[in-house]
Amino acid sequence: MNKLFIVGNLTRDPELRSTPSGDSVCDFTVAVNRRGRRDAQGTQPEADFFRVSAWRQLGENCAKYLAKGRKVAVTGSVRVRTYQASDGSTRASLEVQADDVEFLTPKGETEGASAGYVPAAAPAPAAEPASAGFTAVETDELPF
Repeated sequence: MNKLFIVGNLTRDPELRSTPSGDSVCDFTVAVNRRGRRDAQGTQPEADFFRVSAWRQLGENCAKYLAKGRKVAVTGSVRVRTYQASDGSTRASLEVQADDVEFLTPKGETEGASAGYVPAAAPAPAAEPASAGFTAVETDELPF
């Protein structure tokens, strides 16, 4: 099974193009912060960068609604692409072919959010009583 799940921020605006057969493909890069890792100054977490391709309608939606700095969750498969570098050597690149892209940035948030945006930790929700929203039922009252 080849399935990858990542959550991160776009490092640049998505690029939409069409293949000669007319299929739409959208390419973008997602930066994923590593947990618990900080750089030498202890300010910014280390990040991994994933190249993502979304095809057809999914790609068109990504190009339409995503922008640099937006947070996304991507599910897809990892593929190896080989190519010839300008010096003639053969190189390999890992790319994600998206099966699903969830847009996680809230609707009201500005378009120009920075790619290094790390949300502050949300406060823990207040503990609710165990019976919140439920009615106690005696087992003798159950029909089975």
